[in-house]
Amino acid sequence: MSSESQSVTDQIGLTAGQVWHALTENGGMSLAKLAKQIDAPRDLVMQAVGWLARENKIQIVEQNRVKTVSLLSDEQVQAA
Repeated sequence: MSSESQSVTDQIGLTAGQVWHALTENGGMSLAKLAKQIDAPRDLVMQAVGWLARENKIQIVEQNRVKTVSLLSDEQVQAA
Protein backbone atom coordinates (compact mmCIF):
# COMPACT_ATOMS: atom_id res chain seq x y z
CA MET A 1 0.00 0.00 0.00
CA SER A 2 1.45 3.36 -0.95
CA SER A 3 1.79 6.18 1.54
CA GLU A 4 -0.58 8.28 -0.59
CA SER A 5 -3.41 5.72 -0.35
CA GLN A 6 -2.72 5.32 3.37
CA SER A 7 -3.06 9.07 3.91
CA VAL A 8 -6.43 9.02 2.10
CA THR A 9 -7.57 6.19 4.35
CA ASP A 10 -6.40 8.17 7.36
CA GLN A 11 -8.34 11.22 6.12
CA ILE A 12 -11.49 9.15 5.75
CA GLY A 13 -11.04 7.74 9.25
CA LEU A 14 -10.47 11.18 10.76
CA THR A 15 -13.50 12.54 8.94
CA ALA A 16 -15.56 9.59 10.21
CA GLY A 17 -14.63 10.76 13.70
CA GLN A 18 -15.84 14.26 12.87
CA VAL A 19 -19.10 12.84 11.53
CA TRP A 20 -19.52 10.75 14.69
CA HIS A 21 -19.00 13.80 16.92
CA ALA A 22 -21.35 15.97 14.85
CA LEU A 23 -24.11 13.35 15.12
CA THR A 24 -23.43 12.88 18.84
CA GLU A 25 -23.71 16.61 19.51
CA ASN A 26 -26.57 17.46 17.14
CA GLY A 27 -28.53 14.26 16.62
CA GLY A 28 -29.60 12.99 13.23
CA MET A 29 -29.44 15.27 10.23
CA SER A 30 -29.69 15.20 6.48
CA LEU A 31 -26.62 14.25 4.46
CA ALA A 32 -26.63 17.75 2.96
CA LYS A 33 -26.62 19.43 6.38
CA LEU A 34 -23.96 17.03 7.67
CA ALA A 35 -21.72 17.75 4.68
CA LYS A 36 -22.04 21.50 5.33
CA GLN A 37 -21.28 21.09 9.03
CA ILE A 38 -18.07 19.07 8.58
CA ASP A 39 -15.03 21.05 7.50
CA ALA A 40 -13.99 18.65 4.73
CA PRO A 41 -14.75 18.08 1.04
CA ARG A 42 -18.23 16.63 0.48
CA ASP A 43 -16.90 13.46 -1.15
CA LEU A 44 -14.68 12.82 1.88
CA VAL A 45 -17.68 13.26 4.20
CA MET A 46 -19.67 10.79 2.10
CA GLN A 47 -16.79 8.28 2.25
CA ALA A 48 -16.70 8.71 6.03
CA VAL A 49 -20.46 8.11 6.22
CA GLY A 50 -19.93 4.92 4.21
CA TRP A 51 -17.17 3.88 6.60
CA LEU A 52 -19.47 4.32 9.61
CA ALA A 53 -22.35 2.57 7.83
CA ARG A 54 -20.09 -0.39 7.02
CA GLU A 55 -19.10 -0.58 10.69
CA ASN A 56 -22.81 -0.56 11.62
CA LYS A 57 -22.47 2.64 13.65
CA ILE A 58 -25.08 4.74 11.84
CA GLN A 59 -28.38 4.36 10.10
CA ILE A 60 -29.41 6.14 6.94
CA VAL A 61 -33.12 6.62 6.32
CA GLU A 62 -34.54 8.01 3.09
CA GLN A 63 -37.85 9.82 3.17
CA ASN A 64 -39.15 12.06 0.39
CA ARG A 65 -35.76 11.88 -1.37
CA VAL A 66 -33.96 13.23 1.73
CA LYS A 67 -31.43 10.92 3.37
CA THR A 68 -31.09 11.39 7.12
CA VAL A 69 -28.11 10.02 9.03
CA SER A 70 -28.17 9.20 12.74
CA LEU A 71 -26.15 7.15 15.18
CA LEU A 72 -27.40 3.71 16.10
CA SER A 73 -28.08 3.13 19.78
CA ASP A 74 -26.07 0.46 21.63
CA GLU A 75 -29.17 -1.76 21.58
CA GLN A 76 -29.54 -1.40 17.80
CA VAL A 77 -25.86 -2.24 17.28
CA GLN A 78 -26.11 -5.35 19.48
CA ALA A 79 -29.26 -6.53 17.70
CA ALA A 80 -27.63 -6.33 14.27
